[in-house]
Amino acid sequence: MTGNTYYNNLLKRLGLLNRYYKITRFYTFLKDTAFKAGMVVIVFVLLLLGLEYFVLDINSLLNSLVETYSPQVIFTFFLISETILGIVPPEIFIAWASKSPTPWLFLFILATLSYIGGIISYLIGSRLFLITSVKNHIENKIAVHIVNLRKWGSIFVVLGAISPIPHSIVSLACGLIKYSFKQYLLWALFRYLRFIIYAFVIFQVFAE
Repeated sequence: MTGNTYYNNLLKRLGLLNRYYKITRFYTFLKDTAFKAGMVVIVFVLLLLGLEYFVLDINSLLNSLVETYSPQVIFTFFLISETILGIVPPEIFIAWASKSPTPWLFLFILATLSYIGGIISYLIGSRLFLITSVKNHIENKIAVHIVNLRKWGSIFVVLGAISPIPHSIVSLACGLIKYSFKQYLLWALFRYLRFIIYAFVIFQVFAE
């Protein structure tokens, strides 16, 4: 295969892929997701700043959490949260990490626990076929995510890792539809990127 032939085939494939994404409205979904991701950070920071200014001292509260509860307790609670559909926003734990003696080490641990929580959710999803009624109920609850995962595959896993789309739900959906575990482990690594990006903002807000 000549260089020109390879280049032309590559352009053709990219063109077909671009057309597929347009037809499936992926670009619209991506734009909406990016907007929501930015808004989550802005709203979270403004909310905490508003609470601190009008209601309570957030910095003191975070410092109190650091002094009252051991890191092991917070990390365990966070792992449970990240496994069970993300019941508590990770941003709260990132703010807590900013008050620790080693913020970036704690952030790395949080990101790793979130990654592990996603793996546990994947494994739970992959075993739900043993209980048909539960499997059908979960599939109905997260039907939209399953449809998007089947349409966009690995890109949707990446979005679940870095965007406000609940990472645990996307992970659960991956297990349900038997998405490649190796591919899941690879693309879910973008979870670390989300924590780093959010930390650059949140650490600045609560640094003292």
